[in-house]
Amino acid sequence: MIQEIVRAVRSCAAILLEAEQIDASVMAKEGHANYVTAYDKQVQAVLRERLLAILPEAVFVGEEEDVHRSVDHGYAFIVDPIDGTSNFIKQYRCSCISVGVARDGERVGGVVYNPYADELYEAEKGKGARRNGKPIHVSTDVLADSLVAFGTAPYYEELCDRSFALAREYCMKAVDVRRSGTAAMDLCQVACGRNGMFFELRLQPWDFAAGSLIVEEAGGVVVNEDGKTLDLSAPSSVFAMNAVIYEEWKKNAF
Repeated sequence: MIQEIVRAVRSCAAILLEAEQIDASVMAKEGHANYVTAYDKQVQAVLRERLLAILPEAVFVGEEEDVHRSVDHGYAFIVDPIDGTSNFIKQYRCSCISVGVARDGERVGGVVYNPYADELYEAEKGKGARRNGKPIHVSTDVLADSLVAFGTAPYYEELCDRSFALAREYCMKAVDVRRSGTAAMDLCQVACGRNGMFFELRLQPWDFAAGSLIVEEAGGVVVNEDGKTLDLSAPSSVFAMNAVIYEEWKKNAF
């Protein structure tokens, strides 16, 4: 099934790469600097059709929907058609397509594709993680030797001060910090060992459903700020890291 999902995701690459007059298609959503474009909706429509052809009985949860069904029973596709929409609007060339697969509320599959770099990350529960078909693993570096990526939770202004306070703490303890504008890709950068850690104080399930499993299958750890397993039914803080940094993280109140 994962390879069928990979083909469905890859089929949407041209929608991003060949997009024109993006500014004219932008619509505002609730929250600070929260946007959607006609291209987000187009990708989601294609994925809905193709993914449900693979598994017709599955629930489809897409970011650009008004009503979301429960993912607690049976299969579910949890989809972000363009993660990094602000980047996409500004033609920053750092956005991706993310598809997570859940069974009875548990993450069992994930595909994240960055068409600009032609990097496709995939994982299936218990079978490891891959980038463009080759196995990947998290790094073994300590925090002091690592890059830390973070998200600013821009739609939730009340989290701004705390987000940047944490970023400053990690900037002092790590090599440096990075901000890409796409949580799904940041998770994959942890999975392949480029970054040692990623955090964001509030993300939606479609932001982390695929990438979090890819990190775990690459040997990493993903928890919320309380150290608990992520819940696909609600927004959550997300802290993803390699196993070495996780041991440091547990001992320190950053």
